[in-house]
Amino acid sequence: MNEETVTGKPRPRVGRPAELDAPRIVATAIALADEAGLGAASLTKVAAALDVTPMSLYRHIGSKGGLTDLMVDTAFGPPPTIAGDWRPALREWANGQRAVFARHPWITRIPVTGPPRGSNALAWMNAGLAALRDTGLDWRAKIGAITVVGGYVRQAFVTDRSIAERRGADQRSEAQDLDAYQRDVSAVDLSGLPEIAALFTAQAFADIPPDDESANDDFTFGLELILDGIAAAIARSA
Repeated sequence: MNEETVTGKPRPRVGRPAELDAPRIVATAIALADEAGLGAASLTKVAAALDVTPMSLYRHIGSKGGLTDLMVDTAFGPPPTIAGDWRPALREWANGQRAVFARHPWITRIPVTGPPRGSNALAWMNAGLAALRDTGLDWRAKIGAITVVGGYVRQAFVTDRSIAERRGADQRSEAQDLDAYQRDVSAVDLSGLPEIAALFTAQAFADIPPDDESANDDFTFGLELILDGIAAAIARSA
């Protein structure tokens, strides 16, 4: 006998729960990862956040790998609208990816296992190729160029973030970090390393700008170096 039979009145209902679907699962996983890192977006924790069983997720996302693929593609979103000369266009494309990593740093924890497949990933690829449309480069060279640029953006972000996390744990700035580095190196015999000795003699690490400015300067220098190489490839193809 249920409550409805006992009281003769229908049980009050608090609204229907939101329907479970892939977009809702992915949005929840992204929110968890943004807040506490990729480990917080396990199937078990996503299911708990949605108040469902882990097994119920598989019907919509297929597997843990399927979930992370959807998370990355959704978090990237569409690329910026870029136009004009190839160099500023590709520069904007690169900085757009860097901004995505800054908003969702957990993306770089997921290994790259193949070429783009998701709709947003393919749109980013299309935008990179479009930036090089009128350069005279062949398709293989265009793919190679955007692969190098994209790989640089990702690795530069990973390196900067790893260093920043360690500095945060040690509670010291980049200038303090470099001071400690120079003290450590000063204890090494540099007689067989003339370039390293000259580097420190020249005090190349003096007058370090604030951490954020230094990271931006380093990133920009590396990106422009790569763009110089692409410019040389374009000139050779003319």
